[in-house]
Amino acid sequence: MMAVTESQVLEALRQVADPDRGSDIVSLKMVSGVAVKDGHVHFTLEVDPARGAALEPLRQAAEKAVDRLAGVLSVTAVLTAHRPAPKAVSGGAPGTGTPGTGAPGAGKPAKAGVPGVAAIIAVASGKGGVGKSTTSTNLALAMAANGLKVGLLDADIYGPSMPRMMGLSGKPDSADGKRLDPLVNYGVKVMSMGFLVAEDTPMIWRGPMVMSALTQMLRDVNWGELDVLVVDMPPGTGDAQLTMAQSVPLAGAVIVSTPQDIALLDARKGLNMFRRVDVPVLGIIENMSYFCCPNCGHRSDIFSHGGARAEADKLGIDFLGEVPLDIAIRETSDAGTPITIQQPDGVHAQTYRAIAARVAEKIKAGGGRAAPRFVIE
Repeated sequence: MMAVTESQVLEALRQVADPDRGSDIVSLKMVSGVAVKDGHVHFTLEVDPARGAALEPLRQAAEKAVDRLAGVLSVTAVLTAHRPAPKAVSGGAPGTGTPGTGAPGAGKPAKAGVPGVAAIIAVASGKGGVGKSTTSTNLALAMAANGLKVGLLDADIYGPSMPRMMGLSGKPDSADGKRLDPLVNYGVKVMSMGFLVAEDTPMIWRGPMVMSALTQMLRDVNWGELDVLVVDMPPGTGDAQLTMAQSVPLAGAVIVSTPQDIALLDARKGLNMFRRVDVPVLGIIENMSYFCCPNCGHRSDIFSHGGARAEADKLGIDFLGEVPLDIAIRETSDAGTPITIQQPDGVHAQTYRAIAARVAEKIKAGGGRAAPRFVIE
């Protein structure tokens, strides 16, 4: 099989016309960032921000045009809308070129959102094993219990856990043959790669394929009207995190960590990654914060305690709350009836609802404090 080339991709895209401007998208200089590697193609369509949401069919048409090329294994097209250049702000001396203090992010590309979704937040961690998926699940359910319309996207392509945690199985339907309908349980809409492949099937995919899958689960799913879409990110700072940060306007990120130093070190890396891609950090949650013996009530700080709060204070990030290490949280998650559903009036559910309320308030207020800048001298 012949390898596809960038020139072939551009030639295919010349067959795609902008319906409002009467010419093809290559001639209109709408195509940028074409990347071709091992049969996987990625490119960006730069559009007017006023037309961003309406041009989703054009994005899909561009993907299909390239997908028809021999040798193409996957295609990912991303809409990027550029804001107008910021107006000059008074305060600089005339003729000196001294900039004013415009809004943060002014003049940078505006990412096209997901139609119907008011806000998207990422729940992330620097490393695995800190209970991020359990936190994502209960945070989404707590937001729903607080009266919000909530969706939950399982962005962990290699290790999807939402089908089991949310008590869901089966494959999603498609009413129109184009967009998948998410599965629903406990009032939350859910999409996961785990619905599309068998639970024991390994996903042996390269980065571009992961990027394509994430983009499709974001944009080719009928999410409907949502107040917030909670994205359970895979651990680390790789392709999935960059795809989310660069493809959609994230309202913010929630960092999950356990209290010990090694976990906090990795959490700091995740936090710094979001800073680099201009995503506000809404705060840090300390999971497995302490353990209380169910028999005698004795408390043990198995992974230390308070490390995440201290780290949040040191880095200027809000501390959202602490969740204990409790067998009931683990058992209910494994059973597909998370603690927020199984024991809605219990202390753990109330903890998650309090955290969810704080996150919702921060989203409404416009995000969290900017993550700190790390300087190596």
